[in-house]
Amino acid sequence: MGNEGNFLDVKIMGREYRVACHSEERPALLAAVELVDSKMREIAQKTKNTIAERVAVMAALNIAHERLSGKEGEESATVLASPDLKGRIQDMGARLDTVLVSQQPLDI
Repeated sequence: MGNEGNFLDVKIMGREYRVACHSEERPALLAAVELVDSKMREIAQKTKNTIAERVAVMAALNIAHERLSGKEGEESATVLASPDLKGRIQDMGARLDTVLVSQQPLDI
């Protein structure tokens, strides 16, 4: 994984993505990449599914479910409800959308 300027190159399931990222956000983004990559690989292996979009959606649902339903579920839901965090998540989502628009569809 390389980086230059305000971008970070990451790999998820063997595919490279360039994501806009401020230097102070890099550790959190790298942790997120590791979590998503791990979950996607786990789901792809369990389901024998090769359609990356489906694997990605299932990984997202699994991660959200795990975070919101565990012992820390209520705390996570409360933290996720904070306006500051919602704004940061929306900002990161917008940046990802901008970068991913130019990406080719994932085929595994």
